[in-house]
Amino acid sequence: MSVHQHVNGGGWVADTADVEPTAYVGPSAMVYGRAVVYGYARVYGHAEVYGHAEVYGHARIYGYARVYGHARIYGHARVYDWARVSGRARVSGHARISGHAWVYGQAEVCDHARIYDLALVDGYARVSGHAQVSAGVWGGPAEIYGAESVSPSPGISLEEEFFSRIGGS
Repeated sequence: MSVHQHVNGGGWVADTADVEPTAYVGPSAMVYGRAVVYGYARVYGHAEVYGHAEVYGHARIYGYARVYGHARIYGHARVYDWARVSGRARVSGHARISGHAWVYGQAEVCDHARIYDLALVDGYARVSGHAQVSAGVWGGPAEIYGAESVSPSPGISLEEEFFSRIGGS
């Protein structure tokens, strides 16, 4: 794979990816595959954006976060720590994904919603308003909104839920 250092920040960008000069890619961050980063978006720390993912507007991806597949992060959204956003998931507005959280499938997280710790949000789930998901698995056509705060399913350990979804042991 042929790469170059981005003019704004010195981060690594594959020649197959598209990063506008107005976007920032920090020195230890990577953008590759057919990923697109534009507007005033920032990718820094050890973050990676790849596949066909799009990051734009004033969005920020940092820490050890990964955004991939056909995921879109935009507005003033933040994905950080070790969080992952993949599939065709969308994160927008002032939403925050952090910790070891994973948003994937067709899930949408918007407004001022927060997904954190070991939470998994997938399928066609929509989390909006000021809702917070701190752990557990939330998917399907579920909608979590307003000022709602949710945590793991009763009777199932957080580790069981998390590893059953990601295929670990």
